[in-house]
Amino acid sequence: MQIPVIKKLVEQYSLSQLQEAEAAMMEEQKPAIEVEGKDEGECLTHVLASIHIKQKIEQGTAFNQALRDFSQRVRNSIS
Repeated sequence: MQIPVIKKLVEQYSLSQLQEAEAAMMEEQKPAIEVEGKDEGECLTHVLASIHIKQKIEQGTAFNQALRDFSQRVRNSIS
């Protein structure tokens, strides 16, 4: 998970664009937006993180806090 990539996605794309990218990736298709990552799994992680963060920002949460929330969610899921 690369924070600069996630930040770029959050800043450059709308929530609907990110959700469309997620849907395309889940269908093993190339998303309409450019998503950086070393493999498909990392790209999907970047999109999922961006969606989560974008939703939190729209609810009034700061980017840094939204990123921490997502990171905590990931840590809890693998514990």
